[in-house]
Amino acid sequence: MNQSRQPLALLQGCEEAIAQVIGCLSRNHLRVVRSFDLRSARAASDDFPCPRHGTLPCDCQFVVLLIYSTAAQPATLLAQGHDGQTWFSLVISPEQRPDPRLGEAIVQALASEYFRSVDPSPGLSAPGLSPAMREIDAA
Repeated sequence: MNQSRQPLALLQGCEEAIAQVIGCLSRNHLRVVRSFDLRSARAASDDFPCPRHGTLPCDCQFVVLLIYSTAAQPATLLAQGHDGQTWFSLVISPEQRPDPRLGEAIVQALASEYFRSVDPSPGLSAPGLSPAMREIDAA
């Protein structure tokens, strides 16, 4: 069973939010590969209404980002967006558990960029840090 931890929600369109998160991770010496893009996959079928909202065109987006460091296996960060909002989730499952150092590097990079008033040092338990960020750290 796949689980994901939702470390970050942005009030931005998916493409803008993804570009910012990729930039943040890259500045922290992590390599990011976009491995799946729902809009690209649906490019040939733009004339179907959104299965979630019934609107045409569909503004939903789902992107899979593989994040690499020196660890043997990448971590997977999912981006899901619609209606000008984007949610990012780090995949954690028995089949895909990121190296703890890589998971920590991702969480610290995002925390330092998006929670500037929070000290993202060990534990990520500083006051004001979202419960979702604490949940990732505890996994």
